[in-house]
Amino acid sequence: MITQNYNSTHVENNLLKQIKVKENQLKIAQESNMLHVAEALQDELLKLQGQLSESEDVEVQALMGLLDD
Repeated sequence: MITQNYNSTHVENNLLKQIKVKENQLKIAQESNMLHVAEALQDELLKLQGQLSESEDVEVQALMGLLDD
């Protein structure tokens, strides 16, 4: 259980770092009027945020499972 918690925390931290990088890249692309690049980065950012919410859903389900026990 501890290993699973560590792994999910590691995955979540990695996703947060990737999201921060994409946000910075998006800001630069928008400031540079790179419209196509900005659109692509927005798509990538949405996918990463979706993965993050899925990761959080798994953690909530695991915690609810502990309460049921």
